[in-house]
Amino acid sequence: MYQYNKQDQILIEERVNEFRGQTQRFLSGELGPDQFRALRLMNGLYVQTHAPMLRVAVPYGLLSSKQLRKLASVARDYDHGYCHFTTRQNVQYNWPELSRVPDLLAELATVQMHAIQTSGNCLRNTSSDHLAGICKDEIEDPRPYCEIIRQWTTLHPEFAFLPRKFKIAVSGATHDRAAVQFHDIGVYLVKNEAGEIGFRILAGGGLGRTPIIGQTVRPFLEKQHLLSYLEAILRVYNLFGRRDNKYKARIKILVKETGLEKFTAMVEKEWLRIKDEMLLTNERIEEMKAQFAPPAYDSSACNDSSFDTHLSADAGFAKWVKYNTVEHKIAGYRGVYLSLKAPDSPPGDMTDKQLEAVADLADQYSFGEIRSTHRQNLVLADVKQADLFTVWQQLDAIKLATPNIGTVTDMICCPGLDFCSLANAGSIGVAKEINEALDDLDYIHDIGDIKINMSGCMNGCAHQSVGHIGILGVDKHGEEWYQITLGGSSENEAAIGERLGPSVPKDQITATITTILDVYVKQRLEDETFLETVKRVGLEPFKERVYANH
Repeated sequence: MYQYNKQDQILIEERVNEFRGQTQRFLSGELGPDQFRALRLMNGLYVQTHAPMLRVAVPYGLLSSKQLRKLASVARDYDHGYCHFTTRQNVQYNWPELSRVPDLLAELATVQMHAIQTSGNCLRNTSSDHLAGICKDEIEDPRPYCEIIRQWTTLHPEFAFLPRKFKIAVSGATHDRAAVQFHDIGVYLVKNEAGEIGFRILAGGGLGRTPIIGQTVRPFLEKQHLLSYLEAILRVYNLFGRRDNKYKARIKILVKETGLEKFTAMVEKEWLRIKDEMLLTNERIEEMKAQFAPPAYDSSACNDSSFDTHLSADAGFAKWVKYNTVEHKIAGYRGVYLSLKAPDSPPGDMTDKQLEAVADLADQYSFGEIRSTHRQNLVLADVKQADLFTVWQQLDAIKLATPNIGTVTDMICCPGLDFCSLANAGSIGVAKEINEALDDLDYIHDIGDIKINMSGCMNGCAHQSVGHIGILGVDKHGEEWYQITLGGSSENEAAIGERLGPSVPKDQITATITTILDVYVKQRLEDETFLETVKRVGLEPFKERVYANH
């Protein structure tokens, strides 16, 4: 993974010192709340219901074991002993004291971590495929380009105060695991007819209260022009994005109201003006690729026979392997998902002890690296098949081996009313109730790949618009109600879920979800997925059952 140079380190240390002074001036009364707001947001600090919330950047979801141990010590020393992994692969702390946040940031800086641009109207953390570098369907590893983009976006003076927040995602595989089409800019590594690898660039995607699928603005872009083309898109957005209405300020609205053809023409005109001024050289690309060179894989790993023995002898292990591990491009290895969706734990949360135990496992079994996913789980990317049984036992001992990846209990869930000052309804308690209602693992495995995404407000931090089943918390006269959508997807065949009907009260939401699943089981054809069934039969069979007694 990328290692900071001297310039990188100086930058984040100076940022810590700068924010320390700003915080002290605010606490002493020299800065007012409005003046401090923009400063704290640019350093990842929100004001939430109970305490400040700090969002820590995890660039393209990649962490070292050293960084994970630091996250654990920060959770213990500055928070309530845990942290939360988000849908942008970042980490959040919900209980830091404002006066101690500069000290917390100084701690993070010692392991090449920061909170710069994790909030505010700026270029946010670039996200990517959590299986980058190991998946069989990869055209090229996207991480070197993610890091190049990270360095370009960090404290970019022209784009520090955009009309609204701005998010970029990059994928190098044929299967989209990074929700690329729902970002302000989406970048796919692709091959053209001549066999050359370049980029397909999308713009205008996004979730929130107006979910929109991004559209292609350039089908093929040579690698040398990556930064200049992104710069051109940002310049057009910065000039013409709405600043008078925050609900219409995202680039998705600009693209929609301008029209794709005219928007693309504006971008192309700006790009032609600047493209030769900021070329990405082959030398620069190769230098960055060297930072992500494959680890020292054991060529004899494929000769192991103990894995098959354990598979046939232990049904629990076999089930975990089926759901929580994935094929690796190197024979004898597998990628391992760590489920942060145990039935009695808030989705995405990890304790300090779990973080430290995973750091140890990463050092011993996966070259000291860990990845976070946009579905709020972790990945050990490079585990030998011979070590899987031991890894499973150790993960099970710390409640990170629930065999539910890709199942209905692998829910994306935002903090909701429990923490977020923007929320209209709770999420964590509802997720727990749904989990308890679906605690029969055989049942959840039988119904297969169903993604439930649940948000406590329209901001859609939990991507409810693209859940196979989406749940959105709304406020009705001070009471918590929930809207349901069906048929969404953030993968290759991107789709925005359709609203099922009127919202349902909190005490009926779990029964509503189990009813939807029952309808699917009755309606599905052999080997038909939930999404395929919804597309084939439409919403009516689900509506009839859900609203039968209304």
